[in-house]
Amino acid sequence: MGLRINDIVPNFTAETDQGTITFHDWIGDSWAILFSHPKDFTPVCTTEFGAVAQLADEWEKRNTKVIGLSVDSAEEHVKWKSDIEGYAGAKAGFPIIADESLEVSKQFDMLPAEAYLPDGRTAADSASVRSVFIISPDKKVQLIMTYPMSVGRNFAEVLRALDGLQKTYGVPLATGANWTPGQDVIVALTLSTEDAKAKFGDVDVKLPYLRTTADPA
Repeated sequence: MGLRINDIVPNFTAETDQGTITFHDWIGDSWAILFSHPKDFTPVCTTEFGAVAQLADEWEKRNTKVIGLSVDSAEEHVKWKSDIEGYAGAKAGFPIIADESLEVSKQFDMLPAEAYLPDGRTAADSASVRSVFIISPDKKVQLIMTYPMSVGRNFAEVLRALDGLQKTYGVPLATGANWTPGQDVIVALTLSTEDAKAKFGDVDVKLPYLRTTADPA
């Protein structure tokens, strides 16, 4: 059975370009985003790491740590970061896991248990290592996205999804399609309309099962 939403993430120990980490300790009391890549020095991944670097202030505002993963060595990660920072014009201050053994990729269900890296491999050999995991402070997976190698990830959407997760975390609310902070939110079906009004104030009953209220920013 693979990793699913609301599962506790594996607590692995791994090398990064910034030293050894134990994942749960590294997360601490923060939110965390793990974004994985099949190989260093690949074009789409370079643009993605650059996008993450450019959003450093946004991650910090949201008490969120970001960490990359690639199946190359920590030494290669250090060299690659020079390209990333030159391309993005921003410091890539986050660590990158060196998953040469594929141990983390397998624990996160990105590769099958029997996967290995052949001599002379290309990114195609680890193509499925193209995922985003958003993790809450209780170390549970809250969101999983997986992209093909040919389509760059939209980190504005990752940021929007993070906002939605933090808005609804432990609260009987949800966010609708294309929601952005400041827009009305949806009242969960676990609350009666009367209880929702007592808790949130005005409630707009659009349908018996679709009720909205102002964003409790």
